[in-house]
Amino acid sequence: MSHRSLRPWLVLRAIPGVGDAILLKLVHAFGAPDAVLSAPQSALEEIGCRPPLVEAIRRGPAPDAIRELDKELEQLQRRKVTVLTYLDAQYPAPLRTIPDPPPLLYVQGSLLETDRHAVAIVGTRKVSAAGRIVAEELARDLVKMGFTIVSGLARGVDAAAHRGALAGKGRTLAVMGCGLDRTYPADHRQLRETIEQEGAVLSELPLGAAPHSYHFPRRNRIISGLSLGVVVTEAAIESGSLITARLAGEQGREVFAVPGFVKAEQSRGPNSLIKDGARLVESAQDILEELLPQLDPAFRERLAGGAGTVAQPKVQFSPDETLVYDVLSVLPQSVDDVIRRSGLPAAQVAAILLSLELNNSIRQLPGNEYVRVTSGMH
Repeated sequence: MSHRSLRPWLVLRAIPGVGDAILLKLVHAFGAPDAVLSAPQSALEEIGCRPPLVEAIRRGPAPDAIRELDKELEQLQRRKVTVLTYLDAQYPAPLRTIPDPPPLLYVQGSLLETDRHAVAIVGTRKVSAAGRIVAEELARDLVKMGFTIVSGLARGVDAAAHRGALAGKGRTLAVMGCGLDRTYPADHRQLRETIEQEGAVLSELPLGAAPHSYHFPRRNRIISGLSLGVVVTEAAIESGSLITARLAGEQGREVFAVPGFVKAEQSRGPNSLIKDGARLVESAQDILEELLPQLDPAFRERLAGGAGTVAQPKVQFSPDETLVYDVLSVLPQSVDDVIRRSGLPAAQVAAILLSLELNNSIRQLPGNEYVRVTSGMH
């Protein structure tokens, strides 16, 4: 959208008393924001505007607010930020269907029509090593099927989901809880730049908006709104990820959860979702099976033809390799545990673990622990 076309949206938004819901109601009623700004008092009253709001619209924003929005327009041009309005053809179609879509969507990167086939992966910032692997693998396998991964650029699960999508050579969208002139957290600047090249970074907030805590619950409705379904991997019971899952359910999206050890705090969130009816997820295939009825015929036909499906390499294990591999699982296990349970000498176990890691069947974690790589199963 040109800055000339965008300016009436910003002017209308700057009027005291015009929040997102009222802004959209006004634009729906009059067809465009400039038509609202020039509407006579009688027309505004006819659609239900109360006298104080009618007076505020007729008066317009304060001079200081006008100067600020003109300054924002200059920054948008300088930073090459695209702003999509609710009425733009490029505005994400899934987002239009939620009860409270953002009137304006700030974008750096590119949004494609194929992004309507999106899955959100969210979870705790304090992710375990195993939880990070699960998030990465789910994202990588889903993009190979043709899905776009949506998350929030936060530390932990969000970052793992974005990185998994990028590792799978797929698209990923990051929804920010601040203006696009900021990066939060700051140490994700390089990750953000890569996402902009392979997808998009989005926000409903104007430039200059700080990452206040109250912005993130609102941000979460956009993450779920862009997606066909939301996957919660690791999350505490009071996690913001469970807010995203709740919003997904309210928006008619599918809710998925990765089960975890019942005594682990970060497993309580997804385990509670499963008890409440969320689909239990062990692999990307579980997500695909649930979403398949919602996919368009071309997408399903491509999957049926094998394009974009997740390759499952057939690794030929020796008997001793099989013994060690079968001892391992998706939960971290120490080398001492593997030696004890396999019954093999320590030196032989070390050699086998190295061999399995080199063929991408297992992965070493900090603390000399190992887990299976699910997409590398024999």
